[in-house]
Amino acid sequence: MFLPNQKVVCVDGKFPLGIEQLYSELPKEGTTYTIRDIVPGVGLTGEEGETAVYLCEITGPLNAHGIERGFRSDRFAPLQSIEDEAAEEVSAGIFATPAFLPA
Repeated sequence: MFLPNQKVVCVDGKFPLGIEQLYSELPKEGTTYTIRDIVPGVGLTGEEGETAVYLCEITGPLNAHGIERGFRSDRFAPLQSIEDEAAEEVSAGIFATPAFLPA
């Protein structure tokens, strides 16, 4: 799961038709965002059980109860830094081979 202030990337930017009428802005696939908060979510048709995230970069509209609408957490993946990826490669024994070696 995510933590507040964690950087994430949108991996699912496909939204149901008409949802743009509720939001002034929607997350775009491949774009990096920062988690503002993680909350229990309710789907558009009222079903419970989802986990929603609030993003620092986008403020969602308020629902009929005055609660901000978030985005399903499964639309996002943790953003890995280059250092994290390099550390994973080293621990897995994967090393980049240089194209040439200086003489």
